[in-house]
Amino acid sequence: MRLLSYSLTAALLCAPLLSAAGDKTAGRLDDSAALFSEVMSAPDKSIPQDLLNKAACVVLVPGLKKGAFVVGAQWGRGFALCRGAGGQGWGPPAAIRMEGGSFGAQIGVSSTDLILLVMNERGMQRLTTDKFTIGADATAAAGPVGRSASAQTDAMMTAEILSWSRSRGVFVGISLDGATLRGDIDENEAMYGKRWTSKQILGSGATAPPASAKLIELLTKYSMRKAK
Repeated sequence: MRLLSYSLTAALLCAPLLSAAGDKTAGRLDDSAALFSEVMSAPDKSIPQDLLNKAACVVLVPGLKKGAFVVGAQWGRGFALCRGAGGQGWGPPAAIRMEGGSFGAQIGVSSTDLILLVMNERGMQRLTTDKFTIGADATAAAGPVGRSASAQTDAMMTAEILSWSRSRGVFVGISLDGATLRGDIDENEAMYGKRWTSKQILGSGATAPPASAKLIELLTKYSMRKAK
């Protein structure tokens, strides 16, 4: 009886924490949807349509934080989504963490939005691992900007990942060599109620959480367009 009482007390104490975590996750999903919508609706300054059409997965990290005092660092939380079987439709989101370090003389903290396109099956397999480093474990290149632009160099045509950033309203291709991506199991638990890994979510056919509906709708809308 006492054990049952302890279990009920623990459940009651944890409920508000789980609810708060779920609210923060829903907010990040909304931020990711807003980021993608704003970038893709910008005239002639969006991700090239042909690249988006070919992408196997998309990674969105709204508000990546960069701080520095002699030694720089960056960290952020976001989501990866991959196309379903046969390349049709977008599957459920898997939460990810991005971390990385660099050396520089900058001092201060800034916030940058990131979008990554994973261009092939090899890149998708990287996303399903516990951790990988861009540039070391996966070939990467700064993505071109412009709705009708395309990959014109061998580096872009063979890259597993193309990356862009937006800071202070400016959207540009950026090199993220050295940044590390890992699955965010805590965030996945807030979305699905289970401590799933990225591998267990991406391409699994799991039911996407309601909070991700807007993001998936936008991905579907913009990735089905024809390149001009």
